[in-house]
Amino acid sequence: MEDILNFIKNDYFYISILMIIIVLFVLYIINIIKLSKLKRNYSTFMKKIGNGNNIQESLEEYMNQVKNVQKENIEIKNYCKQLNETIATCIQKVGLVRYSAFKDTGSDLSFTLALLNEENTGVVLNGIYSREMSNIYSKPVEKGISTYTLSEEEQQAINKAINR
Repeated sequence: MEDILNFIKNDYFYISILMIIIVLFVLYIINIIKLSKLKRNYSTFMKKIGNGNNIQESLEEYMNQVKNVQKENIEIKNYCKQLNETIATCIQKVGLVRYSAFKDTGSDLSFTLALLNEENTGVVLNGIYSREMSNIYSKPVEKGISTYTLSEEEQQAINKAINR
C-alpha cells in the first residue's frame, strides 16, 4: 500500500496522467472533426440523391403523410361500419300490389305496399279505395311475418318485397 502511495506522489505519475489526458483530448478533437466531416458528407449525399432536395426531409414528410393516411383509413373504415349498421335498419325492400277492392269501382285503385328492411322487418300499408271514401291501414311486419291477419294482397306485397 505504501508503494502505491509513493508511486502516486512521484512526478512521473503526474506526467504520465497528463500525457494520457492530452492524448485523450487530441483523440476527442479528432473524433469531433471526423464526425462533422461525416455529417457534411452525409448531407451532401442525401441532397444528391434527392435531386437537390434533402432526401431525409422528404422521407420524414412521406412517413408523416403515410401516418395521416392510415388514420384517415381507420376513420373511413369506422364510418363505413357505422353506415352498414344503419343501412341494415333502413327500408331496402319494397313490394307493391294494386287491386280492385270492390267490384263496383273501375281500375285497380286500391293498393298494398310493403316496406321492409334487410331483416324483412317493417310495415305493410293497405290503401282501400271506394267511391265514397278511401282508407289506409298499416300492419307491422317482423321477419316477414305480421302478428295481424293479412289479406291475400298484403301477403303478396310482403312476398314481393322479400324476393327482391
